[in-house]
Amino acid sequence: MLLRNRFILLLAVAAVLVVLSFSLQFFSRWLPVGMQLKTQANLLPVRLLPAVSESEEVLPAKSRKRIMPDLLTEPSAPDPLYEANLYCNIPGVAEHSMEGHAPPNFKLLSVQVMIRHGDRYPLYAIPKTKRPDINCVLDPVRNPSHPNLANFISHMTKGSGSQMDGTLSSLPRFPSHSLCEMGELTQTGVVQHLYNGQILRENYLKKHKLLSNDWTAKQLYIESTGKSRTLQSGLALLYSFLPGFDWKKISIRHQWSSIFCSSHCDCPLRNHYLEEEQRRQYSYRIKNVQLEKTYVDMAKVVGVPTRLLRASNPIDSLLCHFCHNVTFPCSKNGCIDIEHFKVIKAHQIEDERERHEKQLYYKYALLATYPLINQTVSRMQRMSEGKKAEVFALYSAHDVTLSPVLSAIGLTEARFPRFGARLVFELWQKTDQEKEHYVRILYNGEDVTFQTSFCREHERRSNQPLCPLSKFVNFVKKGMFSALNSTSYYDACHQRSF
Repeated sequence: MLLRNRFILLLAVAAVLVVLSFSLQFFSRWLPVGMQLKTQANLLPVRLLPAVSESEEVLPAKSRKRIMPDLLTEPSAPDPLYEANLYCNIPGVAEHSMEGHAPPNFKLLSVQVMIRHGDRYPLYAIPKTKRPDINCVLDPVRNPSHPNLANFISHMTKGSGSQMDGTLSSLPRFPSHSLCEMGELTQTGVVQHLYNGQILRENYLKKHKLLSNDWTAKQLYIESTGKSRTLQSGLALLYSFLPGFDWKKISIRHQWSSIFCSSHCDCPLRNHYLEEEQRRQYSYRIKNVQLEKTYVDMAKVVGVPTRLLRASNPIDSLLCHFCHNVTFPCSKNGCIDIEHFKVIKAHQIEDERERHEKQLYYKYALLATYPLINQTVSRMQRMSEGKKAEVFALYSAHDVTLSPVLSAIGLTEARFPRFGARLVFELWQKTDQEKEHYVRILYNGEDVTFQTSFCREHERRSNQPLCPLSKFVNFVKKGMFSALNSTSYYDACHQRSF
């Protein structure tokens, strides 16, 4: 009898433990997917990454993935919070990059990288609200951090020997304000590109020896717009990427245009398509009744006319709150909350979808990006012909730079460029047939070569693992214009049909 009672007791305890186990599993799985736990209506959801105090060491990516198993689980339908988290691009999540991956009988000749600057402070402020309290002073013991951050700060204070065009020489080499200035790169933004540089170094230098330890300035081509956030992002990437960062070998060209059109910016039809696209955006926005109601509610909260709130582009500021886990703005009338944020973000996702369907942005993108893409393919051609060309090029740019490039080359499924986004163009040579050259294109570490408009058909008809360079060349020299019923960039830009 005693043994029987003990057995029953053990069964009861085991049952309780099983129930507790399933309950804990359910709760822990629900938390990252829902991302909605909040103690008050105006609080942001808990970040996907586990909380780490400033005194604690940054957990390795593998540990983070183990703690949060559903981090990378994509929802079956578009989810505004999931998309916002991807856009934030908080460092620390394990990333599987495919840069530098090719069959063994291929040799890497050159790499060209276009990046969007890292996380920044908002460009706009919501009227009558307190600016988000974000510290832009770099501190290696504050998260997110990177093993190279302390040395990066030290090195950036010694940049007197660098060669920088125009206004770049007068810009600070790293952010340093205790309360970030409008548009200033944050520590998160610096760390994003330290990680980008680390990824590229692992894949291109350690595996393929693209640059040797005694690399020269002639092997690099670096260009940045005149904003401190693009210059600093580029420097962070280069610091982690280059073997022995040497200011005397660093020469950075200033690009005055955000679309990198250089001396080929006179294009009336491009401006026409951009204006038409802006009209489309406006028309689509005013049709969204729920969005308009959200703007009215938010305007009442902060106590300003709806048109003034809308003009302040509130999503820019709200994304900063979201990405940095800072409470949304409040007033005596109430608080802007997560539901407001979700409505605006959902509209952005829907607008992206319609933008692809209407094709106005695509036509704008073809004309806006031709100078930059042509420069990219011309460098590849020189290299393939055995002529002198830089083996590594870096363009430090903006979302308005990368987004049209993605559209122009046919990457219709690509997400809008996140903070710290990178688009990479690789040139390869077949070792047993040196006259055969191929390209690979990667977006945030994912191989998207056969999603491009010029290589999509090639994949279906060939078992070749890479895309022939000739496909890319023909697209840039002919295909980009044929889509506009023209034969050259000048003729396409100056058509009178509009």
